[in-house]
Amino acid sequence: MSITYKDVEGIQGMRTACRLAAEVLDYLTPHIKPGITTREIDRLAAECMQKQGTTSATLGYQPPGYPPYPASLCTSVNHVVCHGIPNDKALKKGDIVNVDVTVIKDGWFGDTSRMFVVGEASIAAKRLVAVTYDAMWHGIVRVKPGARLGDIGFAIQQFAEKQGYSVVREFCGHGIGRNFHEEPQVLHYGKPGTLEELKPGMTFTIEPMINAGRKEVKEFGNDGWTIVTKDHSLSAQWEHTVLVTDTGYEVLTLSAGSPPPPPFVNAG
Repeated sequence: MSITYKDVEGIQGMRTACRLAAEVLDYLTPHIKPGITTREIDRLAAECMQKQGTTSATLGYQPPGYPPYPASLCTSVNHVVCHGIPNDKALKKGDIVNVDVTVIKDGWFGDTSRMFVVGEASIAAKRLVAVTYDAMWHGIVRVKPGARLGDIGFAIQQFAEKQGYSVVREFCGHGIGRNFHEEPQVLHYGKPGTLEELKPGMTFTIEPMINAGRKEVKEFGNDGWTIVTKDHSLSAQWEHTVLVTDTGYEVLTLSAGSPPPPPFVNAG
């Protein structure tokens, strides 16, 4: 599969799908507190999507070698790196959880995730969540025509490692459009000036997974999906879908409830 470049109509379709994905997270935000189960979060998301007229891209999603994914979103708690399947265990005070939503609207896919701190968490947990958010934005601000994918990965890796954290290698961002996963792969580590050149009309996700401990991960249990840190350390992830514009970038997965960009974004 080669990289797809979106035209004016495609960009508008992506804007709509991505905004709606972010609005699912807005809808969920007040509900994510101690005592709620991740299965209930999933149920609320499905309800929201129905009201929006969107469908979940994850429900029944089955790439080669995987069982069909059984839920409308992913909920990755504490040391779960990604692809956590919602279940009946209640969230407790101090947990951190990534909620990852992908919706389909009129054939276009919108993909975004946010971290939530459940109740009051430790300083270490809150710092990991905050640094991971900044790491994502350090990648986003590198996006412009003529830059390369390696510039994004380098910026994320350099920032995260300077803070004493590690970057997961096995999972990466990806092109997105009329397909859930398209070219190119967007690595969250790398060397500047390497890999594909960014051109206007490209749409892809930037979604670093940052671990408080070592970078190694492993599959957990036998559900075929859940990935955890090998050393049981906490992991955090944030995700936006971005468009390469003629002059820079546009973050497509922003909504009224999106956390604001870090101060350094506007300062630049």
